[in-house]
Amino acid sequence: MLKWKVGDVTVTRIVEMEIPIPWSEEHAFLKQATPDALKAMPWLFPHFCTPEGAVILSFHALLVDAPGARIVVDTCIGNDKPRKELGMQALSTPFLEHMKEAGWPPESVDVVVCTHLHVDHVGWNTMLVNGEWVPTFPNARYLIGRQEYAHWNAEEGGEAQAIMSDSVKPIFDAGLADLVEMDHRISPELRLTPTTGHTPGHVSLLIESEGERAMITGDIMHHPCQIAHPEWAPGFDSDKAAAIATRKRVLGEVADQPILVIGTHFAAPTAGRIRRDGGAFVLESAHAHAEP
Repeated sequence: MLKWKVGDVTVTRIVEMEIPIPWSEEHAFLKQATPDALKAMPWLFPHFCTPEGAVILSFHALLVDAPGARIVVDTCIGNDKPRKELGMQALSTPFLEHMKEAGWPPESVDVVVCTHLHVDHVGWNTMLVNGEWVPTFPNARYLIGRQEYAHWNAEEGGEAQAIMSDSVKPIFDAGLADLVEMDHRISPELRLTPTTGHTPGHVSLLIESEGERAMITGDIMHHPCQIAHPEWAPGFDSDKAAAIATRKRVLGEVADQPILVIGTHFAAPTAGRIRRDGGAFVLESAHAHAEP
């Protein structure tokens, strides 16, 4: 697993799964990201794209160990939940075992942050025990954006309500949820920042400690190719124009700055610094401490 130090804060990556997504005319993840277009950006290879030009997506949680608080940022898809994105199959992964191996048993978690309420960011909020969905992290406060919650809670039918029912509602029923504003401060080192567009209440996490800074992106970008092409947008951005504007703004703010950018869906090496490259941007991967 990968680890990064940001002052007194340590961030650890726990992978649920990593998959290549080939480009296709009918079902393109990013329509402009053709194999030829990706090969024009050699820095994407071999870590972020296959030799054939498929984009590689990682589904992982980020464990943030800050002074006085242990925070899980985004909880992936989860086990035992048939989802449309998985062909209505349910995952069965050793995700919790990997957390325990990293020294993070579920009961040790103080805070869970959901950057937004899509299927792959709330799954391990709960787990199936004796036929019931119960909070996976029984001692944690689950921080959910007030605006994000209001949007999805108003959705009727479809998978959104299934997600709310098995991955969000049990948290509220257990009295563990806190609705927070998009600029909520978690601790002296950690605060949320609004990065809307992908969803109406999307947030990212900013880390600042001992003069060092980092950002956990959430889904303002799904793949590093969007660093070079922030105008490339997947079909499931709620507000495409707003998402593009957010990407351009954030990239402009972090470029050529000593800010570690940790991608919530970026394959290993996952994190790096953004550098201006003419009128575009590139990711310069940062060294991480890797553990088996």
